[in-house]
Amino acid sequence: MTTVESVFLGVLQGATEFLPVSSSGHLLLAQFFLKTEGGGLTYDVILHLGTLLAVLAYFRNDWLQIILGIFTSKAPEARRLFLYIVAGTIPGVLAGYFLEDLISTHLRSPWVVVCTLSGVALLMAAAEKFSTRSKKFHEMRLPYAMAIGIAQATAIIPGVSRSGITMTTGLLCGFSREAAARFSFLLSAPIIAGAGLYEGLKLFEQGAGQVTLNYLWGFLASALSGYLVIAFLMNFLKKHTFYPFVWYRLALAAVVAIILVYQG
Repeated sequence: MTTVESVFLGVLQGATEFLPVSSSGHLLLAQFFLKTEGGGLTYDVILHLGTLLAVLAYFRNDWLQIILGIFTSKAPEARRLFLYIVAGTIPGVLAGYFLEDLISTHLRSPWVVVCTLSGVALLMAAAEKFSTRSKKFHEMRLPYAMAIGIAQATAIIPGVSRSGITMTTGLLCGFSREAAARFSFLLSAPIIAGAGLYEGLKLFEQGAGQVTLNYLWGFLASALSGYLVIAFLMNFLKKHTFYPFVWYRLALAAVVAIILVYQG
């Protein structure tokens, strides 16, 4: 893998991990159409570490408050938030453990991505149209966290988009766009860390992979692009809707479908 490919895939991972457009779907399409296989398991672990660094760095104050809430009695709201994040993470962990082989074997194809890109886009549009968006972030409760967590579990299917489906569910639960995005990003940290750990353990069982300079460029690209995208989206959603992402998902699904039909 060249430096250019490494940086490209790192930027693609970092950007699409947090935009509601599906990182797994974009990486699958990139590998399918550009005929690149990526950097293997070692590279996957490094990209996950990059996106994890991005979400930890941007929400560093939230994480510090959560740590304070866990070990002291000075931040009860942060301690409750920690419990909501844990509860919301459980469905995704179970889905990954029990369904990963099934998904990898039967649902990793461009046509699946076409269906999930368009399907979640329509759901996102419905959430924009019918959500009250009246709840603030501090109004998060366990049932909402569990609903968002269950939605997150479906993101194991390529093209669904972890951030897209969790933000959409947050809207359907009545939260503002900013609140839905903030909880979605905080909820992503354990899943990203867990995926990196799981892949790291597999890598350890197979023997340590070689980390090259190109991989480090991919890590930096993933971390930087992820941080910038989080900052952009949190600011964007203060005044704008999710409709641009709806149109993007539908347009990409249509273009991919046309290319697939044309290729026969």
